[in-house]
Amino acid sequence: MSDPVFGLPSRRSFLKLGGLAVGGLALAACAGTPAATSTATGGTATAQKLGVGNNGQVGKGRSGTAGDTLFIAGHQWGPPANFNPLSPTAAWPATGNNNQYIYETALRWNILTGEIMPGLAATHKVDGTNTITLTMQDGAAWSDGTPLTAKDVAYTFNLGKRNDSLQVNSFLSFASIVATDDKTVTVTIDQKAKNVSEVLRQLCEQYVFPQHVFEKIADDKLMTAQMDTPIGSGPFPLSKADQTQIVMKRNDSYWGKTFYGGMPAFSQIIHTIFKSNEDSNLKLQSGEIDVAQSFIPQLWKMWEGGKPIGTFLKDKPYFVPGSMPMLLMNTTKKGLDNAAVRKAIASAIDYASIAETAMSGYSGEVKASLILPSGAEGKFFNEADATANGWKFDAAAAEKILTDAGATKGSDGIYTIGGNRLGPYKLITPTGWTDWNAACEIVAKNLKAIGIDCATNFPQQAETTQAIQGGTFDLACWYVAGVNASSPWARFRDIMSQSEGKPVGKTTFANYGRWKNAEVEGFLTEAAQAVDDGAKKAAYDKLDALYRKEVPSCPLMYRPDEFYIYNASNFFNWPDENNAYAPPMLRGAGNTWLFKLQKIAG
Repeated sequence: MSDPVFGLPSRRSFLKLGGLAVGGLALAACAGTPAATSTATGGTATAQKLGVGNNGQVGKGRSGTAGDTLFIAGHQWGPPANFNPLSPTAAWPATGNNNQYIYETALRWNILTGEIMPGLAATHKVDGTNTITLTMQDGAAWSDGTPLTAKDVAYTFNLGKRNDSLQVNSFLSFASIVATDDKTVTVTIDQKAKNVSEVLRQLCEQYVFPQHVFEKIADDKLMTAQMDTPIGSGPFPLSKADQTQIVMKRNDSYWGKTFYGGMPAFSQIIHTIFKSNEDSNLKLQSGEIDVAQSFIPQLWKMWEGGKPIGTFLKDKPYFVPGSMPMLLMNTTKKGLDNAAVRKAIASAIDYASIAETAMSGYSGEVKASLILPSGAEGKFFNEADATANGWKFDAAAAEKILTDAGATKGSDGIYTIGGNRLGPYKLITPTGWTDWNAACEIVAKNLKAIGIDCATNFPQQAETTQAIQGGTFDLACWYVAGVNASSPWARFRDIMSQSEGKPVGKTTFANYGRWKNAEVEGFLTEAAQAVDDGAKKAAYDKLDALYRKEVPSCPLMYRPDEFYIYNASNFFNWPDENNAYAPPMLRGAGNTWLFKLQKIAG
């Protein structure tokens, strides 16, 4: 058994999470077994069990095939059509950077500690900004029995040379990669970019593909080739799939059983495909789903009602923050091209109301920064500067910013600045994204209250995406890079990058607001090339200060990286703050807990 996989975080690394649960998390890591409790719903007392419901309860377990199955939900919401991981519409879990049940990555990243952990590669060694060397695991193999070697890793990342439309092609902008032998991969960092953290992120997120399978596919068919029986390296190859479920059977010859110290306690994983969140949530509450990735308002009512539902953190915000949905502002629009107007907008938003109402309390206090103030990024956050030069909810201060900038209010109650009326603006986000829809309604109300004409509009996701990427929107709630091995650099790039900015009408995947600034690329390069935390923080201080001055966008909430919610009706030993042997992730380093869950019955 490998200590880096199963060992608890050190006190130093665990304290990086400071403040997530009102300072109690670090102490909770040392807490003992929860006390036994009465179980009004017929559950079992938990005196000897860890990783149970937030109310200290477990169920009685399921019998038969159901008891031998891990039921999961929240990733696939329609009939699975193709398990080709290169397809833009790949079905779960072949979708990129997801659960590593079929395909796996060379390395894995841990949201609790920020550490990079073994995957298909047993070790990695970074030589400054020059190279990264991977040494492969012993005995790694594909599900068809073919050995998995360093050549498969190099082949995967070089697929972009065969088809530059593939997402993996972006890797080649930062590095080159070769297999020097069957066990060793050498990654040479591009000396213009020198962005080691971005290379490591892709090594942690990009699935490794079998060369002997993909080399038979024509270059122009790589994204469209149909795959119904994918060959992967993970512990649960695909068994069958239809419009109701995706079934994966345990591979008892899985290469990692020695590395993980054994195989999972269940023989199959079934992802049930529901039509709505509500259907999924009911099955989770009843214990027919074991773990889900879905938004559940007022989740605490489930465990208050006696259900053995659990989250990683036992107090609000219940989930470890990992993403930062943003209010994007299109700076090509009149009025929104003014930094004072953008700062007034940021100051007008009632973030606490969004956290409590739209997010059911699952968000901590939002700060004027592109850096999450806690967790793996917290060491780069400048609290003093965010307080002194940022913003917070203050409607009166927001109007003063406008009037100080020369804005005047019309008879209709709407401000005009520089001859431009502030609105009407449409605030968009996809229909059905309920928490984001609710957040947008709050924002629109807040902006109207200070004299900015704003109304919500919720198109279909495809239409929203097209408007944001093409730059035809006014205001939008959208996602940017979450917490990962290259954050917060990737988030600054997504919001501020000039090199990836495009004119209106041209598709871009960063700087959706088309904000322009001559300084930012130098700061991004400085942060990318920094080799230690001190140098990185100095560069991030410059980026964040510029961000607070110009306000090209503002965070609306801190959202979990994933909504990790479990039901301890059939299994216990789920990772939580009292049992933190693995992070609260369903992908990446979260694969660890698959091998540590224990059945309640039998």
